Amino acid sequence: MGLRTPITLITGPLGSGKTTLLRHILNTVSRKIAILMNEFGEISIDSKIIAGKNVQMADLGGGCVCCSLLGEFEAAVNEIIDRVNPDNIVVETTGVAEPDALVFDIQESLPTVRLDGVVTVIDADAIVKYPQMGHTTRLQIEAADTIILNKVDLVSEIELKGIEQTLQSFNESASILPAKRCQVDVDLLFGIVRDRIQEPPHHVHQPEFESFSYTTSAILNAQCFEEFANSLGTDITRAKGFVRFESGTYLFNFVAGRWDLEEFEQDGTELVFIGKQLNIRKQEIIERLKSCEQ
Repeated sequence: MGLRTPITLITGPLGSGKTTLLRHILNTVSRKIAILMNEFGEISIDSKIIAGKNVQMADLGGGCVCCSLLGEFEAAVNEIIDRVNPDNIVVETTGVAEPDALVFDIQESLPTVRLDGVVTVIDADAIVKYPQMGHTTRLQIEAADTIILNKVDLVSEIELKGIEQTLQSFNESASILPAKRCQVDVDLLFGIVRDRIQEPPHHVHQPEFESFSYTTSAILNAQCFEEFANSLGTDITRAKGFVRFESGTYLFNFVAGRWDLEEFEQDGTELVFIGKQLNIRKQEIIERLKSCEQ
C-alpha cells in the first residue's frame, strides 16, 4: 500500500475564521491540496465545477480543488483521492461539529488516509465578550493539536494572557498560535511532504518560533531513536522529516508530545525541529541524534 494521504481537520466555532484560514492555506501552500467543506459557496469560485457521485469539485488551478460533500464523508474522501490524488486533504467542519466523532471515523473507516492533525480556530474577541464557553467549543479545543487564536488585535495583552490560560486549562498539550486574520506559518499546521524538507521553514508570522534541521547519511539505531522521540517533550512544537533505519526509511511526524513513523521511500535522514527558544536545546538534540548513528 502506498503512503496514506494526510488529512487535516479544521474546526472551531461559527465566525472564528475557518474560511479565512482556508484562503490563507490556498494562497500559501505550493503543493496539491483538496479542501473539503460542507458547502463551498463561501469561498468565491469562478472555476469549472465537476460533479461526482459523492462530491462536487471546483478546480482552483495548480492542482488545488475545493470540494463540497454530497454523499457520506468516507465515500467523498475516497472519491477525491481517486480523482485528484492530492498531497493533503483539509476538511473544514461546520462550526457546530464535535470533532472527536470525525477523528474516530477517519481512524476506523478510512485506511487510505492518516489523520495529520486537528486545527481549532478560536476567536479571541468572542471569548472576551462571551466568557461562558459552550460544550461544543470546549470539545473543539480539547480535540486540537494546534489552536489558532485568531483576532488577537481586538483584545488587550492582559486579556490575551487570560485567554491563553483558559485554553491551556482545557488542552495543555496543543500549541497556541496567536494570529490576525489567521496569518500563521502553515508549516506549523501540516506534516511533511518530500519537497518541503530541504530548508528549515522561515517563520515570518511567528518570530518566537525557531527551527533547525539535521541531516545524515548514516543509518540510525531504531531503539535509540524511539527513546529520543519519547523524550522530546512538549517544548518542541513540531518535528518532522525522514529517518533511516536498518529496516528502511520512515516518515517521522511529531506534534504536541505525540509521534509516529510510517514507511516512506526516501534516501537519508532529514529532520526539521520547530519550537520556542529552541536554540537552547539544539546542541543537545543534535548530540543525541548523533549517538543513535550506527
